Amino acid sequence: MKKTLSGFEADLATIRAGRANPHILDKLTVDYYGVPTPLQQVANITVPEARMIQIQPWESSLIKEIQKAILSSDLGLNPNNDGKLIRLVLPELTEERRKELVKDVKKRGENAKVAVRNIRRDANDAFKKLVKQDVSEDEVEELQEKIQKLTDKYVKNIDAAVDAKSKEILTV
Repeated sequence: MKKTLSGFEADLATIRAGRANPHILDKLTVDYYGVPTPLQQVANITVPEARMIQIQPWESSLIKEIQKAILSSDLGLNPNNDGKLIRLVLPELTEERRKELVKDVKKRGENAKVAVRNIRRDANDAFKKLVKQDVSEDEVEELQEKIQKLTDKYVKNIDAAVDAKSKEILTV
């Protein structure tokens, strides 16, 4: 359940919420001498202004590859290149786009909650098998209550993360 929550939070960090966030580039890979390499391993990524991300590759030969990776991604950003740096200027999000992003965040939150509930189901199935191996039904019931409390806690954490990200996206 912890892995599900941390994975969901990492997923939320990649969603653009109006301000420049270098984590939106986390999923990008660049062809580095024939090997797909994460962008963070071949360039320095900084945020000099609220709406700009600056990418400085360690090798100037990578600029074209980085531009190609950004253009082929689903980020919808147009990289500006001055020969040494790549600048990504983030446009202001429209109200319609903000609402779409909030819907996407809620959908991802539901998927994370389903994953947590699946873990609970698997645990409960394992507990039921314990009854056959001379463990009392009272102990199994106690274990099921504990797993339900854990599930409730993680679902609440996921809801809190969804609310926080939704608020961040809708803030103009």
